[in-house]
Amino acid sequence: MGSIDVAAQARILGRQNRLTTTAGIAPGYLQANLLVLPAKYASDFQDLCLRNPVSCPLLGISASPGDPHTVKPAGCIRSADFDLRTDFPKYRVYKRGKYLDSRRDLLDVWTPDHVGFLIGCSFSFEDALTAAGLLPRHQQTGSIVAMYRSNIPLLPAGIFTGAHCIVSMRPYRPDQIDRVREVTRPYLSTHGEPVAWGWDGVKQLGIEDIGQPDFGEPQVFEEGEVPVFWACGVTPQMAVESSGHHIDGLVFAHEPGHMLVTDWTSQDLPKLRPSNV
Repeated sequence: MGSIDVAAQARILGRQNRLTTTAGIAPGYLQANLLVLPAKYASDFQDLCLRNPVSCPLLGISASPGDPHTVKPAGCIRSADFDLRTDFPKYRVYKRGKYLDSRRDLLDVWTPDHVGFLIGCSFSFEDALTAAGLLPRHQQTGSIVAMYRSNIPLLPAGIFTGAHCIVSMRPYRPDQIDRVREVTRPYLSTHGEPVAWGWDGVKQLGIEDIGQPDFGEPQVFEEGEVPVFWACGVTPQMAVESSGHHIDGLVFAHEPGHMLVTDWTSQDLPKLRPSNV
């Protein structure tokens, strides 16, 4: 099996709705979150990503409005058998900033005016954590990583104002945190190292109850463990919620925990920067 086939087969499983989460899928390949907007808002959203590269690291963009099959830059998706409307395992639909529903594909709601954005995802570095003996808890338990609304503001861009960042959380012991930071630091295109950790970090981020995540599922803490937080690619959905009254037309996103496997691998990290998209 060729190396590209691993990622392509993962996307086919998503298309067939055979994945309930993409955590641990296709180790070594970078995963991506999704936001799809009407074309007239694409420039503002791209600026938002460029101003907030930790929370919204931009991996790819539709080659042209209405095209669900081609993503630039070249190399992100190399297979001709690709469709933004089907290859995520699950999608969310927004209208005027309000979440409407979740669905398995976008085939009957996608329009010739829609532009898709792929945002880096922290699932991309989880195999590196595992190789370092730091297997994320949600992979151990078969759950979806816990995600929380934080008090970290996004720098505004165009119509996108007033949003705050989402953070994902994985439990580790305090003596493991330096190694966790070291392993994840090179993954700048998929959020990089943690933004906060420990119980003081919970307070700093404005999280009221670690046992009640806003997205995903609660995580099991073993004795002595503390929460460790990363920026999260669900953040663009918060930008849509906060600015939805400015947006005409439907907006689409991935369902948290249900990402797209790209053809890029960890070996591509040195060349992946937001300014290259």
